[in-house]
Amino acid sequence: MIDATHSDAAPGFHSHVFLGEGHEKSERKTWVVIWLCGAMMVAEIVGGLLFGSIALVADGLHMSTHAGALLLAALAYTYARKYANNPVFTFGTGKLGDLAGFTSAIILAMIALLIGYEAVSRFFDPVPIHFAEAIPIACLGLAVNVASAWLLSGGHDHAHGHSHGHHGHAHDDHDETHKLTTPAGVVALEIFEEGVPPRFRLSSVTGPALSAQGSSIEILRPDGTRQLFAMADRSGYLESVEEIPEPHAFAATVRLDGRDYAVSFEEHEHASSSTSRDNNMRAAVIHVIADAAVSVLVIIGLVLARAFGWLWMDPLAGIIGACVIASWSYGLVRDTGAILLDMNPDRSMANKLREAIEAEGDTLADLHLWRLGPGHLGAIISVHTTKVRDSDYYRGRLSRFSSLSHLTVEVLHRS
Repeated sequence: MIDATHSDAAPGFHSHVFLGEGHEKSERKTWVVIWLCGAMMVAEIVGGLLFGSIALVADGLHMSTHAGALLLAALAYTYARKYANNPVFTFGTGKLGDLAGFTSAIILAMIALLIGYEAVSRFFDPVPIHFAEAIPIACLGLAVNVASAWLLSGGHDHAHGHSHGHHGHAHDDHDETHKLTTPAGVVALEIFEEGVPPRFRLSSVTGPALSAQGSSIEILRPDGTRQLFAMADRSGYLESVEEIPEPHAFAATVRLDGRDYAVSFEEHEHASSSTSRDNNMRAAVIHVIADAAVSVLVIIGLVLARAFGWLWMDPLAGIIGACVIASWSYGLVRDTGAILLDMNPDRSMANKLREAIEAEGDTLADLHLWRLGPGHLGAIISVHTTKVRDSDYYRGRLSRFSSLSHLTVEVLHRS
C-alpha cells in the first residue's frame, strides 16, 4: 500500500534554455545564405526584365521561394535565441527549430507536387525549350545552390548536430584520463577500449617508467562490490591483466610504490544522434540540396534533349526530381512531427533509465521522455520504493545521462 507521495523537480529555479550546440553560428550562416539567394533573385528578375528573358524571370521567382524557406529557418533561429529565457515558454524555445523544419517540409512537399504536375503536363503538351537561355540559367542556379550548401554545412554533419552523436545509437562515455601527481612525477590513468576489451592503463607523463611490481588498482562500485586488478608491464605503460566489467562507474584506488591515490570514474550516457539533430538546419540544407539536385537533373535533361532531340527528357527529369524532393519531405515531416507530438525520441535511453531505477529493487511506475531541443531531453519519472529514499537519490542515479536537461522525479513510498 502506498502511504506517502513525494514529488520534486530540480531544487530552485534552473535554466530552460534548450537550444542546440552552435545555435548562433547556424543562425549567422543561414542569414548569409539568404543574402546570397536574395542577391541572385534580384539579379535574375531585373536581368530578365531588361533583356526580355521570361526564363530568367521565372528562375528568379523560383529563387524567391528558396529564399523564403531559408528566411523561415533564420527567423526561427533568431526568435528562439531572443526568447530563450522568456517564462511564457514552459520548456523553452528549443522546439521552434523543429516547428520551422516541419513547415519547410510541407513547403517542400508542395514544391514537389507543383514540379510533378508541370512535368506530367509537358509529357502530354510539350512546350518549346529555349536551350541557349535555359542551360546557362540552370548551371548558374546549381552554382548558387552548391555555394549555399557549402556555407550552411560548414564541414559539419547536420544529421547529427551535436558532438556526442555517433553511429546513430546511444553510447557510453567516461572520463578519459586522470592525472596522478606522485613523488616521482605525473602518472596518467585511463580506461582504454578502442577496438579491444576495456582495461586500465597507467603511463608516466613526467618521470621514470612505471613498474608493475607493487602496482594495482582496486575499484569500489556503488553497490559495495570490490574488485582488484593486477597490472602487467607493456611497451612503455602498465595495463590491467583483467578486463573491466560494465558499467564503468566506480571509485578506484591506485597503488603505486606503496602509496594510494583515489580516483573517481563516472559514466555518461548520451542520447541517439537523432535526438541531437538540428532539424531547422537540416530543413535549410535539404531545401538547398533539393534545388541543386533538380538543377543537375534539369541540366542533364536539357543537354540530352538538345543533343538528340529527346524533348521528353526534360519532363522526365522533373518527375524524378519531384519524387526525390517528396521523399526528403516525408522524412522531415516524420521526424519533426514526432518531436512536436512529444513522441519517445530514444527507446534505448528509456530502457536504460528503467534499468538504472530498478537496479536496486525499486519499480519504475511511470516514465515520460521527450525532446526539448537539439541535444536536450526532458523526463518525468515516478518510482515505487519500500526504502527511505527521496528524489535526490534517484537524481544521483540518473546523473550519468547527460542529455537529461530537465528531470522531474516523483517518489511513491510503499509501507
